[in-house]
Amino acid sequence: METIFTTDRVRPLLTQVRDFVHNELIPLEDGFSHHALGELIPILDQKRDKVKAAGLWGLHLSKEEAGHGLTLCEFGQISEQLAHAPFFGHYVFGCQAPDIGNTELLHKFASPELKERYLKPLMDGKIRSCFSMTEPEFAGSNPTRLATMADRDGNDYVINGRKWFTSSADGATFAIAMVVTNPDAVPHQRASMIIVPTDTPGFKIERNIPVFGEAGQGWFSHAEVSYTDCRVPITNLIGGEGMGFRLAQERLGPGRIHHCMRWIGNAEKAMDLMCKRAASREIEEGMMLGEKQFIQDFIAESRAEIDASRLYVLNTAHMIDTVGVAAVRDAVSAIKFYVANAFLRVLDRAIQVHGALGVTDDTVLAAMYRHERGARIWDGADEVHKQSLAISILKKYGLDVKQKARELQEFRRMMTAEQL
Repeated sequence: METIFTTDRVRPLLTQVRDFVHNELIPLEDGFSHHALGELIPILDQKRDKVKAAGLWGLHLSKEEAGHGLTLCEFGQISEQLAHAPFFGHYVFGCQAPDIGNTELLHKFASPELKERYLKPLMDGKIRSCFSMTEPEFAGSNPTRLATMADRDGNDYVINGRKWFTSSADGATFAIAMVVTNPDAVPHQRASMIIVPTDTPGFKIERNIPVFGEAGQGWFSHAEVSYTDCRVPITNLIGGEGMGFRLAQERLGPGRIHHCMRWIGNAEKAMDLMCKRAASREIEEGMMLGEKQFIQDFIAESRAEIDASRLYVLNTAHMIDTVGVAAVRDAVSAIKFYVANAFLRVLDRAIQVHGALGVTDDTVLAAMYRHERGARIWDGADEVHKQSLAISILKKYGLDVKQKARELQEFRRMMTAEQL
């Protein structure tokens, strides 16, 4: 859908992308299951060649990186169109997660040597990457609490620890690992981000974690990874030591725009399937499912929620483009939980309208649900974002919740000391 944010530059690209997705990718969806992904990869790689031939590769990249130089707001609209092919679109156009986030991170903070060795082939689609931050022992919503250590040994880091939900590790060439390098520093300055080639001795994928019974493959995988005396040169450091938390925030701001626009595209896909089913499914002689008022309610609510989500996200992206992510942190938190929930409500309605068919793999809806129920968890659980937003709002009214918590903690510490 065209909005006030649709520029003359992005409008023709949207048409080209939309046509490619509907003509080349959506026909591949019939009976899609993650188990069949391996059989499709050669076909999808051929589609990648078609994208490059059409001049549509690297739409997320800057002009200096041989891209189109689109703003975050402009690319967000492209991302929505790609999500109409939920499992193929972003991969075929070379902008799937986590590669797109890793690309942005390396572009901003990596050394020239790292860019040449890792960023360039990543942008060209010759390799894939993974992002390795979350650990089984600690809440993923708090990236200052990590146990994986990187100890300096001469000109190397030696990494030991365990990660899980390392996105897309299966088949990746390198991981960006967030590890503790400065354990005695203040919490937000303890960790760093280091590139670890996946063929490094001591890097091991222990398993692809099954999600709703399916252990994904390739860029759909969530791996548990062990690091055992993993030795990499100190030149593999991204940015500087102790910058891990800052880099994570830099990566996650635009990343949440990408996720949200993809969810909106997925929601449009579910909406389309729901409406087609409502208009064609006869439930009584001469009566279609869509004539039932409660189905009309599903459709109306879905339309409003999708359109509201789109404008909210694009406005947030526009603000990031103009004033930077730090100025719109509240909105970034809000869109994450608002859009994830709106999308899942639309998807649930679409499944319901399809009846028993909706929970089978005869449509793409069940696979979408398995893959996307995590939307309310990935990149920070909804509850964490809601709390963060509420605390920020209350501070403007004179209630500093964090300061009150610090004062209470100090009071308890003093009382404990007196008792001892």
